[in-house]
Formats: sequence, C-alpha cells, structure tokens
Amino acid sequence: MPVSLILFNPFATSHNPRIPNSVLQVAAAIEGKYEWVIVDGNKEKDPWSKIRQYLKTGDYKFFGCTVMPGPQLRQAIPIAKRVREEFPDVKIIWGGYFPSNHPRPVLFSGYVDVIVNGMGDKCFPMLLDALQSNSALDEIPNLIFRKGDQVVTTRKEEILDQENFPDLPYEKLNQFYPMSGYLMRTYLGSKTIAYHSSHGCPFTCSFCAVVPIYNARWKGQSAEKIYRNVKRVKQLYGGNAVEFHDNNFFVSEKRTVEFAQLVKPDHMIWWGEGRIDTIDKYKEESLKVMRDSGCKMIFFGAETGSDALLQKMDKGGTQSREQIIRFAKRMKDVDIIPEYSFVLGFPADSEEEVARLIREEIQFIKEIKRANPNTEIIIYIYSPVPTENSELYNEVRKTGFRFPEKLEDWISPQWENFDLRKNPLTPWLKSYMIDQIKNFETVLNGYYPTVSDVHLKPWQKKVLRFISTWRYKMNCFSYPYEIKVLQKLWKYRQPETEGF
Repeated sequence: MPVSLILFNPFATSHNPRIPNSVLQVAAAIEGKYEWVIVDGNKEKDPWSKIRQYLKTGDYKFFGCTVMPGPQLRQAIPIAKRVREEFPDVKIIWGGYFPSNHPRPVLFSGYVDVIVNGMGDKCFPMLLDALQSNSALDEIPNLIFRKGDQVVTTRKEEILDQENFPDLPYEKLNQFYPMSGYLMRTYLGSKTIAYHSSHGCPFTCSFCAVVPIYNARWKGQSAEKIYRNVKRVKQLYGGNAVEFHDNNFFVSEKRTVEFAQLVKPDHMIWWGEGRIDTIDKYKEESLKVMRDSGCKMIFFGAETGSDALLQKMDKGGTQSREQIIRFAKRMKDVDIIPEYSFVLGFPADSEEEVARLIREEIQFIKEIKRANPNTEIIIYIYSPVPTENSELYNEVRKTGFRFPEKLEDWISPQWENFDLRKNPLTPWLKSYMIDQIKNFETVLNGYYPTVSDVHLKPWQKKVLRFISTWRYKMNCFSYPYEIKVLQKLWKYRQPETEGF
C-alpha cells in the first residue's frame, strides 16, 4: 500500500519536546486504511527538507498539520505555503485550536483546503475518502471549508466515546523518532510522559479557546484505559512521571480517584490541569489518595481576584476571590502544590481603571503567597478569544481591537507572541502597564523562584531571593535589571512558555 499522508507536528518548544499526541491520535484513526509518516518540527533542524523529500516521491496525496496558537504558526504557515507552491495537487488539512478559532484567514490564505474542527477520529478518515473520490464534504461532521466566498462549517458531532479508540501507535512513532527522546527530564521525573486522556471542558469561560470548539462538552477515557496506556509507555520506554495535557483532567472525582489508586504502586509523579471550584468539592479523602499516588502539583486557572471580573469571564458561578485564597491553604494542608495562573490587563472603561485593576491583581497575588508560599504563580497578559455572545469579547471589539485578516500577518513581529499572551497588542493596554506586569513578574520569580526549574541550584535560588527581597516587600518593581541579569545568566525557566 503506498504511503499517502504526511502528518506534521510543527515546532512548539526547544525545551522538552512532548509526545505529539494530536497527530498520533489522527494516525491511530487511519491506521490500516491509509499509510502515514510523521515529521516532527521539534526534532528536525530543517523539517521542510524532509517533507519535500517525501512529497517528491509522488506517493503522498495529503499533508495534515496540527496548529496550536503561538510558536507552531512560525513553521506551519511557511511550510504549508511551500507545499501548495511546489506540490499544488496535494490536499492540505489543518487541525488544532488556531484554525478552528480563526478559520477565515486560514482558508482564504490559498494554501489550506480544509480544517478539522475538533476531534478528528471519526471525521478525518471520512474526509480523506471524500477528497480521494472528489466527493462533497457537507455531510461530514467537524469540518470547516471554503465554498467560493463563503466559509462552511459542518455540524458538530457529540464528543466521541474514547474507550474503544485504538491505542496510540507509539511503536510506529519510535521508527521515525526514538520515544526515549520524548521522555524528558522535568520537575516531575527523569522520563516524563505527556498524555491526553480527555477532550473538551464542561465550562464556558469567555477567554478560553476550548469553548468555541467543544461548546461546554467533556468526555474522558476511563481510569483503567489511562492507566493501561501510561503503564505501557513505562514498560516499553521507561517513563516514570506523567503530565496530563487535558484541558480539564479533574472533571470527574470518581475517575481521578480510580486512576490514583491504580497508579500508586508504580510510584509515578503526575500533574494535570483542573478548576479550583471543581476540586474544592473533592472529599478530603480523595485529595489524600491523589497525593499518596504521586500527584505533586496541579495547574489551576485562578485568573483574577476580582469577583466582578470572574462573573464577566463566565467563571464566577462558584469560583470567588475568597475561595481562591482558601483553596490555596487547603492545598498546602494536603501537600499538593497549586499552580495558579493569572490574567492581567483586562479591558476597562478608562486607562486609570485598567491600571488600578493591574495594581490590585499584583497585591492579590502577594496575598495568595502569604496564604501559601508554595503556590506557583503563572502570569499572562489578557488576549481576546473570538467567543460569540461573550460580554468580555464584545467589550474588546468596542475598543477597536481586530484580529489579523491575513494568515501571514500572524507571524509578523508584532503578532508573533500574541497567543503566548505576552504581547497582546490590545489598544487599552499601554506600554507602561505591560512593563509593570513584566517587572512584577521578574521580581516575583526572583523572590519565589519556581520549584519546576530542575536546573536552578539551591544556592542560585537563595541568591535570587536575597537580591529580590527589598523590591518584593516594598512594592518597588521598576527596572529590576539586577534580577533579569541573573535570570538570563542562569537561564531561568518560565513555566508559562517553557513548561516543566
């Protein structure tokens, strides 16, 4: 059977490349019907050279690419363009959050034919069959494509039951890139597995890119299947820790506890992402089972200390300022490190109001640190997500903010870091406000160096804390050059951009 599909995982980070779960899941869905190869931009110095070699054989009819916002665009855009220019008969298919949330510039670029909008396990094989036979795409679910000047979005299917999905083809990936190269040293362990056990999220946070794709739906694998697959990687390749990259791993307390009980004898440290208001409902016994099983740290979107903003973000149903602080203390009692992310720089009615909100958030973060000094703090600058019927996004549009209309503009210098939420280009944020946020972040990371930086030595952390003390305690965050010099010299890692 001739090889027919190239699956491309664009470069995302030079730090600890993770197992490319998204393209592996697509590969598993077509295994046995279509042959495939994987090109991983995180592992290739020149991925285009390898892609071009494959395409020149004439065996490859399709080029599939997963595209998350941020760094992956830097490879995905120019490579897709070159595929179209040199191999115009090859069909180019994109999946991932970026094309699903920004379909118009992607499809009108001229070099992307179809977008997979959400899960592709069922629709992707159907799409390949239709493209091969030149059939209509309208009845295939989870697709976005162009008809003339119109963008067509097909019906969204329910999130599929993942229990009967085929296991990810790690053995075949190992033929292209050694699996040992994906099991990297992190804070969790020396050979950390990246695993995705569920899809979607049952909540509707107005700033989240997941919401427009899954529409408040969630479905996960059983605890038994998660454990079986994690155990498989451990036995085959020596994995000894796990990062769960689910949008919300902890939706089901029952599933979480069952997995914790299964994995406990294996002595594997594990980490996942959850919601404060969800896990705060867990029984104390459940939290202890999690910790005893190896759950060392959990990432939470704390977002803001303003109850009014939490309501506006559609996150205020049960989460509150008081709960965020109280929950940090609760995590301290059960010896699980809470990793709180905050979003600073929300739009407001005036420049003064925006500045005031930033100052209040900084003080709230310090209050959390007093409640539980072990709390890890991740800081982002607010960047909009095109969520329909969102009060927050409607306010954003009133300020004159617009996303780029041309796909290639997304990799221009001013937009390159937009989706890392570090340089948002939002009209209500002035440069001095961004400087204030980043300078506070520098001082905070100096006074409380992240525990997840496995390369930073204890004496280096002590030096950073010593030189940052007066600034942190006196709220003097301007021009912290002495801290920045040491952080650059010692290659200080920022979890929000580099992971563990």
